[in-house]
Amino acid sequence: MEVQQANATQYHLDLEKEHGAHDYHPLPVVLAKGEGVYLWDVEGKRYYDFLSAYSAVNQGHCHPEIVARLQEQASTLTLTSRAFHNNRLGEYMAYTTEYFGFERLLPMNTGAEGVETAIKITRKWGYTVKGVPENKAQIVVCDNNFHGRTTTIISFSSDAGSKDYFGPHTGGFLHIPYNDLEALEAVLQTNKNIVGFLVEPIQGEAGVYTPDENFIRGARTLCDEFNVLLMADEIQTGIGRTGSLLAVCGNCSCEGHCEKQPDTYTRPDLLILGKALSGGTYPVSAVLCDSTIMDVIQPGQHGSTFGGNPLGVTVAKTALEVIRNQKLTQNARRLGERFRTAMQAHIESHSIVTLVRGKGLLNAIVINDSPDSDTAWNICLRLKDNGLLAKPTHGNIIRFAPPLVMTEEQLDDCIAIIVKTLKEFE
Repeated sequence: MEVQQANATQYHLDLEKEHGAHDYHPLPVVLAKGEGVYLWDVEGKRYYDFLSAYSAVNQGHCHPEIVARLQEQASTLTLTSRAFHNNRLGEYMAYTTEYFGFERLLPMNTGAEGVETAIKITRKWGYTVKGVPENKAQIVVCDNNFHGRTTTIISFSSDAGSKDYFGPHTGGFLHIPYNDLEALEAVLQTNKNIVGFLVEPIQGEAGVYTPDENFIRGARTLCDEFNVLLMADEIQTGIGRTGSLLAVCGNCSCEGHCEKQPDTYTRPDLLILGKALSGGTYPVSAVLCDSTIMDVIQPGQHGSTFGGNPLGVTVAKTALEVIRNQKLTQNARRLGERFRTAMQAHIESHSIVTLVRGKGLLNAIVINDSPDSDTAWNICLRLKDNGLLAKPTHGNIIRFAPPLVMTEEQLDDCIAIIVKTLKEFE
């Protein structure tokens, strides 16, 4: 059906409203094309993307190398299931385990599936290796976490909207405050059935909360002391986003698995990846760990029809190659520092923003208004009008996460748009 250009946006908004579940509250923009750091709507207006599909598009929209490999593989073989081997999966596993410095990889599709997989591996390790009594295993999680929306995951969410009226909830989880090593130590001391600590190195959905520098490293020490697996959810923070290959790399700027700067690297027992693992072109996630942990999973105990399919793993391997070859991790580190410096300068002379925080190109500003206000939402609407797309989180926080292929000139243009828009709300 041909749609008149002037009415295209409302046409598509009305279709979604009439025929779709109302499970999201998007900005009123209908996107039709993407390239690099840019998006275009159905009426032809161009925007800077400052969300990157929640950090799934680190490599930029429609990266030509990723798209070319996707097209090539899509015309050859797309799916076999895991009932048979395919000629792409082993190569992907070998490349990715070397890339991140682990021995084994279990492929899945979505980030939530990756978290669920890590939970299952950790629980079985607890029963068969640590010796916890069956059905007694506990996993420690942090308040204000976001790990996905499956029934098990929302059972340990702090967000009422994700959790209420979806019970009965799954047990087996203990909460501590984020960035609180004393609380972690206390719960580990009092409960001998704890098998894992599931943590985001930076809490993205909660508003880009960046913990103290010693938090993840201290958690590693405590997990070692109490024989507990450290489970790092790097679905949103990993693969170059924070200016390091992984957020657990701290201030390490190397592109490998941090052998060059081991003093800055906190190695988790289980690494959960998703989103940018495919450059935003296909759902791919993975759990990586060493053999002593992964080998608790035996045939028939976990899997996925689409997990490890030749199309997905070809895309994922290429996406990782792009991060390394284009040095996007280093670019994120450099541009992130430039962005926060500019935002801090604005904060010091204006009142609408009270704080900027983040690492690399995962950043947020806190708007000087109540979390219950609509100020941040209205700012994002004006940013849209001015040619930049971003989204509020937790009421008065705006998250900024552009593709890592952004140039310095483009970033400066975006900073000017943001500052101009913020001044309208002084």
